Amino acid sequence: MEAADEFMKYRSPLVSRYASKEMAYNFSDRKKFSTWRKLWIYLAKAEKALGLPIMDAQIQEMESHERDIDFAMAAEEERKLRHDVMAHVHTFAHYCPTAAPIIHLGATSCYVGDNTDLIVLRDGFDILLPKLARVIDRLTNFAEKYADLPTLGFTHYQPAQLTTVGKRACLWLQDLTMDMRNLQRARDDLRFRGVKGTTGTQASFLQLFQGDHDKVEELDRMVTEMASFKKAYLVTGQTYSRKVDVDCLSSLASLGATVHKMCTDIRLLANLKEIEEPFEKEQIGSSAMPYKRNPMRAERCCSLARHLVALMADPLQTASVQWLERTLDDSANRRISLPESFLTADIILSTLQNITEGLVVYPKVIERHIRHELPFMATENIIMAMVKAGGNRQDCHEKIRVLSQEAAAVVKQEGGDNDLLARVQKDPYFAPILGQLDALLDPKTFIGRAPQQVARFLSEEVRPLLEPYKAKMDVKIELEL
Repeated sequence: MEAADEFMKYRSPLVSRYASKEMAYNFSDRKKFSTWRKLWIYLAKAEKALGLPIMDAQIQEMESHERDIDFAMAAEEERKLRHDVMAHVHTFAHYCPTAAPIIHLGATSCYVGDNTDLIVLRDGFDILLPKLARVIDRLTNFAEKYADLPTLGFTHYQPAQLTTVGKRACLWLQDLTMDMRNLQRARDDLRFRGVKGTTGTQASFLQLFQGDHDKVEELDRMVTEMASFKKAYLVTGQTYSRKVDVDCLSSLASLGATVHKMCTDIRLLANLKEIEEPFEKEQIGSSAMPYKRNPMRAERCCSLARHLVALMADPLQTASVQWLERTLDDSANRRISLPESFLTADIILSTLQNITEGLVVYPKVIERHIRHELPFMATENIIMAMVKAGGNRQDCHEKIRVLSQEAAAVVKQEGGDNDLLARVQKDPYFAPILGQLDALLDPKTFIGRAPQQVARFLSEEVRPLLEPYKAKMDVKIELEL
């Protein structure tokens, strides 16, 4: 009956359908409330070390009950008290009667609430960063493999000068490496709220330590160190500044924009049949059209990336409306926007790793598209070759212009192939350079320094960025479709 009840209420697809176990756990009640208990233990240990009358037995009692949380009791307490932190203080105290008098001593709710949020944000980044590194690694291998393969470049989604498949991948990579640096910076910039009291003045702790400012500062430092943060914010209101959330979520929203652009490119190339994402042997692309191979992974990434970008509005507005030292209209919003941003980014990166590990390239299709457009692009080369052979540039330009218009009419009006090259070969005017035409139309002469740019970019900017994550590169993603 209980299992059936699960289907009678809304379940977030971010967790029930997509997210990794580690990120789902990071924002779970178990992680949240066990971290609250750790923070109460850190506080008691530091207060004892600084001379408050707290016994070893009280701390040991708290430590022995750190993980056995009675969620039903806590829910009942919250129903009565209408206060989540005090509900858990009472629940913890019920199992720790000896320690009950000193649990949460001198602290405000935000001591556990905000400090836990900062721990969870930090741990969230620690889950995302290796995943992003793996995506960059797989795409680096792809870019290196196809560094020399010519392909049509597009501007305005119209055929333009040739590039290479690897060089185009480097455009995606460059944005991803910027995201890597942004996520790392946001993670490293995080500080601990620390032990600051009701409005951030530390007044309650100054009273506990009978006016000893040094002990209050040392208490803050000790608890910050126990929580594995290098620094705490020197000033806070009741909460840490909500601009911290803006900083964190803006790096994730920016990642969302990168992924949307990249996966849109893959979807466009899939339509051209030049590149495809992985496709399972028994996967169905369409219920009505059996031949279809829809780019569903890239579509999923775009769909979720749109949500990730949209979530950025929440922390911006929340930070802007925090009155004076604090107002509670941040709470409900942050319960949704913080977890959803990290869960969404987590799902996107897992999906993107799967895509980049299995991208399929069709060189023959790419070659056919080049052949279709290259004669038009080669006209300047043909003109220059004729000039070198003694021709007049203006006369040659006019000849090429007329032949190009005729060939374009065949393509656009008759649906035929581009026959400009055949027209050039038939015209006696171009006889002096007929032997050079194959060389003049070699796609590799149209890609400029693309292969060299790929090699230098990967060597100088991408691989050094991946160095800290080498030990985590071999993790495979089991993608649920």
